[in-house]
Amino acid sequence: MHSLLKRQIRKFLNSDLDRSEEISEFLKAIDRSYQNYDEQFTMLQRAMSISSQELFEANRRLQKEAEEQKKVINSLTDATKVLQSITIKHGEGDDNEKKLTGIELAGLIEEQASQIAEIEKHREVLLQNLEKSNKELNDYAHVVSHDLKSPLRSMNALINWIKEDYATVLDEQAQNTFDMLLKKVDKMDHLINGILKHASIDKVNYQKKEIDLNVLVQDIIDIVYIPEHIEVTIINSLPTIECNKFRTQQVFQNLISNAIKYNDKEKGWVKISCTDQESYWQFEIADNGPGISKQYHNKIFQIFQTLDSKKESTGVGLSIVKKVVDLCGGKIWLDSDETVGTTFYFTFKK
Repeated sequence: MHSLLKRQIRKFLNSDLDRSEEISEFLKAIDRSYQNYDEQFTMLQRAMSISSQELFEANRRLQKEAEEQKKVINSLTDATKVLQSITIKHGEGDDNEKKLTGIELAGLIEEQASQIAEIEKHREVLLQNLEKSNKELNDYAHVVSHDLKSPLRSMNALINWIKEDYATVLDEQAQNTFDMLLKKVDKMDHLINGILKHASIDKVNYQKKEIDLNVLVQDIIDIVYIPEHIEVTIINSLPTIECNKFRTQQVFQNLISNAIKYNDKEKGWVKISCTDQESYWQFEIADNGPGISKQYHNKIFQIFQTLDSKKESTGVGLSIVKKVVDLCGGKIWLDSDETVGTTFYFTFKK
């Protein structure tokens, strides 16, 4: 009990009562009641403090959830604006767009989701049909090529037999005519082979492996026919890249062969080089040949397009080159001056 309160109570008691055991018990009871009150008051304060803290935390959580929901609604609203190319809802006589309610927004999203699902189903059907068409086209190309090559082989054999059997009878003009026929047959055979390669270059799942381009390019130089007046040089060391050897060889062999074949200079040259461009390798194959007019810089990469005035080219080689470079995620272009020569550039990713 508080000392002042105890003193005040004892002032009104006589000496006998002050020393009475009953009064002492009474005062102790009063003291216990005060202690219980203090404890209960402390507990109440503590409970109120805990409740306030919990309420504060709950309010913070609710506020955070409300903000998250607001962000979600704003994102969904933006999404519907992208999905809808026209205004969804207008008031009568009002040109300003009104905001959608939560229910309207949910309904719109459900509608858009249903439309997207239908589009996805339609896309799957189109992809399946496209895959089927590509397979049929590829099979058709092989069948037609086989059917065309069979009579070509017969024609080639027949012409050679006639030349041999009637060698003493045929004059020079007739011999030249048969030689021209053989060249046409040979060109047709190359054309058919080119069509087959073009049709199948992206269909076959060729495996990739580490290829040293120094070895690959040198092998090509050793294989192709190079006239004595033309010099082919590898300017700097070429990298080792992860690629498919067949496809990569198609690119280098076509470009190098063309640079050699169409070079019209008395002292011709072909230079092969490479530069490191951080995320990819850039290759250059330059020559001092006749050059290509700028108006044909895109046309020459289209199938069956050729600038060969002698009509010896099939017009398939460069289209295969571009197709392979595209498949490898690279680019191909050229820089050419009709009086200086041509440089083909192409890139392969590292």
